[in-house]
Amino acid sequence: MWFDQSWLDLTFLHWPVRPDDVAHLYPPGIRPDVFDGMTYVGLIPFRMGYTKVGAGPALPYFGAFAETNVRLYSVDDAGRHGVLFRSLETARLAVVPAIRFTMGVPYTWARMRIARSEDVIGYDSVRRWPRRGLCSRVAVRIGERVEPTPLEIWLTARWGAHTRKAGRTWWVPNEHDPWRLHAAHLVELDDELIGAADVRLAGEPLRVLYSPGTRTRFGRPIVVAAGSVSQ
Repeated sequence: MWFDQSWLDLTFLHWPVRPDDVAHLYPPGIRPDVFDGMTYVGLIPFRMGYTKVGAGPALPYFGAFAETNVRLYSVDDAGRHGVLFRSLETARLAVVPAIRFTMGVPYTWARMRIARSEDVIGYDSVRRWPRRGLCSRVAVRIGERVEPTPLEIWLTARWGAHTRKAGRTWWVPNEHDPWRLHAAHLVELDDELIGAADVRLAGEPLRVLYSPGTRTRFGRPIVVAAGSVSQ
């Protein structure tokens, strides 16, 4: 076990994307993962409850913060399915260089707020660095518990992440408990992060989902491929 986290108050927003439109964004050794011929981009705002490294205690500053990530879906030649992050907003400035340097994950610094009133939860983010001023505002009304479709399971039950660091492509394995998912109604969406990630949408959004959260555990990174980036 490398480290574990709790992810809380997640909202899942997804749109279809043509694989050929985003293939150039993937580093060597991985490619767009597809479901019935399409891949997807996710906009996922949530709250990090805690982070623990090994058997140590929760990290009080680094481990708890708001986050909004833009992610694509990836697979490597060994058949390992994961996500490829295009950006991860966080309000914790110190997290940004630490995670960028150690894991190659594109964390960014933002002013963020999560607010809940009864069954409505809202997520606000304004980028501080880099590309200052990029905004994302999402608000949803949380509905009844639902059983996920096969596509929704494929999108949310991801067992790793692919990243690029030190001239190599890596796969970081993880495992998590089953999601408790609720249907959610989109109250407000004003987002600039997907466009800034150079992702072109190919259709209408999927059903919005909300989860109160789960615990996830990460293993040590595994090298997938070395060589120059193909972008």
